[in-house]
Amino acid sequence: MSRPDNAIRLAIARQRYNPYGGAERFVARALDALAEENMVSISLLARDWPSAAESPTHWQWRRLDPFYLGRTWRDYSFMRAVQNIRGDYTLLQSHERIPGAAIFRAGDGVHATWLEQYAKTQHPLQRFVTRFTPYHRFVCAMERRMFAHPALRCVICNSRLVRDDIARRFGVSEHKLAVIYNGIDTDAFSPELSFRYRKQQRQAWQIPEDAPLLAFVGSGFKRKGLLTALQALQAHPSIYLVVAGHDKHCAHYKHHANELGVSGRVHFLGSVPDVRPIYGAADAFILPTLYDPFPNACIEALSCGLPLFTSPTCGAAEWLTHHQKNWVIDALNVNGYRAALASWLMQISSPTARDKLKEDARNTALPHTLNAMAKNLTSLYHSIVRNTTCTNCYI
Repeated sequence: MSRPDNAIRLAIARQRYNPYGGAERFVARALDALAEENMVSISLLARDWPSAAESPTHWQWRRLDPFYLGRTWRDYSFMRAVQNIRGDYTLLQSHERIPGAAIFRAGDGVHATWLEQYAKTQHPLQRFVTRFTPYHRFVCAMERRMFAHPALRCVICNSRLVRDDIARRFGVSEHKLAVIYNGIDTDAFSPELSFRYRKQQRQAWQIPEDAPLLAFVGSGFKRKGLLTALQALQAHPSIYLVVAGHDKHCAHYKHHANELGVSGRVHFLGSVPDVRPIYGAADAFILPTLYDPFPNACIEALSCGLPLFTSPTCGAAEWLTHHQKNWVIDALNVNGYRAALASWLMQISSPTARDKLKEDARNTALPHTLNAMAKNLTSLYHSIVRNTTCTNCYI
């Protein structure tokens, strides 16, 4: 597909590829959606990106894979490789904390804020060790340098939660902060999945077809709040839970489920290539996350018509209407989640109320299509190019 001469040449830097990661799913969706706009030519800068071979005409992948040992060296070496590139690009949009990038997409939020939230679950000695871990000190230092760097023209935030945090913590001016929500394929993720998957998946998991079923999708169970979900489940013996995602301490959470007496109602699926059958089988979605700027799983679940139980430190809470916000509860407030689930059980006992909950969830996601995201991004890129005195905003 030929592009006009004034097409923006965009380089996107994202170091690591995880086929089940939310940030990577955003990049993949954004690449395909932007390609349809025909006003942006895209190069992806990454150590590895297996799906790049599947769409070579849409965008180009440029491998940057310098040698490293350990995660601090890993991040530093990739940062230097990106900074040292001299390509024919108009803009660099970094999804990593790289000082000198023209655009930073804060999809992972603010690392310093995540450490503060994580500290709430740690003992004093653990907090001390985390605070002085070289890797965390390096990431926080790069974060500060990046936000203070004169080359930074725009920060793309995926929620107001992140935008306000960056403004408060780093003093980034308001005109540099743009909120562009993640897009969702509202046709692929729709309430119709229930007709396709509900019966067969529940039979496979040996869950009664009429039993209330919660879905939990996310890797890194401590950050996502799985223990809170398990503890909340303990108070409601009629509710089942399916857990999709990877965690190296998964056995630890299975042990917790057994100790809480809920293991017979919890199914650990591990990482799954397609989460749609899970949404199709479930009645609601739970994610009591300690900190999540805007998880794709929440968008997908809402688009499928699943009511959402989450925390105020999850960007998806911004989408919820007034009465839905009753189920936005602090990540560590187990009793709050137990009460919210009790309220939900009462409501879904009425078919009319159950249908209304599905409709409200679906309607929150409908405006946030992939096309809407692509148009917002393209408009932003053109605005940045028009308002700069430099013809190359790459570094």
